[in-house]
Amino acid sequence: MNIIFFDDKEWANLRPLTLTKPLAELRMGILSFRERWEKLIEGNYSYLTKEYLSEKYSAQVENLNLFINPAYFPFPDLVQAIRNLKDGEVLMHQESLIAAKVSWEDFQNIEKIHSRHNYKGEILLINRLWDLFTYNDLAIKFDFEIITKGRKSQGISATNGILNSENIFLEEGAVVEFSVLNAKSGPIYVGKDAEIMEGSLVRGSLALCEGAKLNMGTKIYSGTTVGPHSKVGGEVNNSILMGYSNKGHEGFLGNSVLGEWCNLGADTNNSNLKNNYSTIKVWDYTENTYIESGLQFCGLMMGDFSKSAINTQFNTGTVAGVSANVFESGFPPKFIPSFSWGGREDSPKFDFEKSCEAAQKMMERRKKLLTEVDKRILKHIYLEPSEY
Repeated sequence: MNIIFFDDKEWANLRPLTLTKPLAELRMGILSFRERWEKLIEGNYSYLTKEYLSEKYSAQVENLNLFINPAYFPFPDLVQAIRNLKDGEVLMHQESLIAAKVSWEDFQNIEKIHSRHNYKGEILLINRLWDLFTYNDLAIKFDFEIITKGRKSQGISATNGILNSENIFLEEGAVVEFSVLNAKSGPIYVGKDAEIMEGSLVRGSLALCEGAKLNMGTKIYSGTTVGPHSKVGGEVNNSILMGYSNKGHEGFLGNSVLGEWCNLGADTNNSNLKNNYSTIKVWDYTENTYIESGLQFCGLMMGDFSKSAINTQFNTGTVAGVSANVFESGFPPKFIPSFSWGGREDSPKFDFEKSCEAAQKMMERRKKLLTEVDKRILKHIYLEPSEY
């Protein structure tokens, strides 16, 4: 089947994490949204996203296509409902489109299609930044079942303290020594060639993805994802590092989401609870103001390529855009625009070419390249500050 992920209004609500990629490329749980759907519905996948992203994430169109909004979490009944769609049919949730099995021309005029099914089963829509960490524990448990079913874990070294070993899975090449793994309240997944160094304390659920590391003495609480080739130290609670990002030293990260290629300097901390215990407001790109999250616990949400200096202190509900460099003293504002050089409200803009040089140097350490297409995406964000 030719399957096309289409970005709807949720893409805008998930900025700045989606500024550099389609929604389906975000990570929650062990897997990215794309990887999760690929394991559930076989097909050739591509993307229908913003024009400036389409050079890198293009749509491959055939005569008949299955269009899916990846913001809907693929619970089994929803997946089955999508599989059951016949040619020319669409699946709706109230007034929103979940999926459609139609031609490209019909998708362009989707409101004219009369063969509609209203889905009434369990729905989880990832529509806000904080949804990612709020439902990360659920997603880790969901992915753990998919990935480990019918498979056998690598052996766990006897140097470790273990609770509920049946809820722990080590992929080939994973290394865990002299650590405490408590999987009573949630699974612990250690990906291919990942490592948990000595003295680490882990309380599941944890997704430690391929090539990722927990440095010595790291403390991990449930609902945490350390994406591929990321490094973590200090204390982390209910947070996601999408991939290739580092929080390698002491400091606290809680109820937070970091994009790819981020780096938090030593002793960077974020607040995730206000002193008066009230709910937290978070910057919204669409409304161009702060909106109510309804959450008592909400930390830092940071776009790709952004960084903080040592001893940076982020307030509750802080949003930092793409390629921001935060190093000024004192608490930064709760909204830090993309390409901020310093992180203050009056900070100048990061020189574009120098920002690309910094990104390239970071990527070279992982044997990756910042391509010309990547630069064009970043340039678009750089030139449209009112939107990004």
